[in-house]
Amino acid sequence: MPELLPESKIYIEGFNLVLKNLSLGHQAVRDLFKKPLSDRADFGRLAKIEDRFIPVDQDANIKIRIYTPNVEGPLPIYIYYHGGGWVLGDIETCDKTCRMISELTERIVVSVEYRLSPEYKFPIPVNDCYAALEWVSENAETINGDASNIVVSGESAGGNMAAVVSMMARDQNGPDITAQVLVYPGTSFDFNTKSYEEFENGFGLNKDLVIWFANHYIRDERDKNEKYAAPLLADDLSDLPPALVIVAEVDVLRDEGLAYAKRLKEEKVQVETICEKGLVHGYFANVEIFPKQIKNTVTNIARFLHEQKQSKLLSSESLK
Repeated sequence: MPELLPESKIYIEGFNLVLKNLSLGHQAVRDLFKKPLSDRADFGRLAKIEDRFIPVDQDANIKIRIYTPNVEGPLPIYIYYHGGGWVLGDIETCDKTCRMISELTERIVVSVEYRLSPEYKFPIPVNDCYAALEWVSENAETINGDASNIVVSGESAGGNMAAVVSMMARDQNGPDITAQVLVYPGTSFDFNTKSYEEFENGFGLNKDLVIWFANHYIRDERDKNEKYAAPLLADDLSDLPPALVIVAEVDVLRDEGLAYAKRLKEEKVQVETICEKGLVHGYFANVEIFPKQIKNTVTNIARFLHEQKQSKLLSSESLK
């Protein structure tokens, strides 16, 4: 059994409050999960933080938050989809993490507040995420961004969204994505992997809660096999952007994240995999408990993206 970091033990104690209140319904759990509004006056090393509303279909708009580092542009763009099992979370959930990403990668971060389930079931949330990608690509210049250098990323359900959005962009000849960064992504609705057996209860996110999330998100059993819901089951994972797949060692979703990375490699997609030792699901959005670990993860993300940039430059030079 892996050894938990002290910070992970503290997080698990708090997370147990969420588990005790599932019977109260999704809104009560959202209220427990909700973080206070961020101090918008404190930009840290960022030049600007701005909220906007963008259209996602004829009848709906969603909120995005744009983080601009104090660097001359136009800048590469990093689209971020928050976690929360498609039921919980918003742009406040990951605000501090997104600030850190923008600072350390020197990229414009666009955090997306897609609509939540069960009010909006699959495929509405993922369609919102794809619509946000299209908006960012089409309006990059207005946010001082570079439309030719867009990364999609997310944690947990947001990691699922980033993986699926990458597939949708390929399938629909949509915006070019230079890389995908998937942090402990959900990639299937198979709850019987080894990591589910190891960490079924007592380690924060557990099997029952994942099933609770899934039942709120999908419409029926057929959705469990849809590639845009369960990307691990897609017949074709070729021609996708290079991927950085980060998993937490003590996490029920660990093995499906690793399985997705393996599938990508088999399809000749460039993949790097990192397993964060002693960490649990949810660490990446909790700067208050895991500041050092999040900074280490973001540093790895920055390194990965820099290496991708250098590789692309070398490829371009070799073609001249």
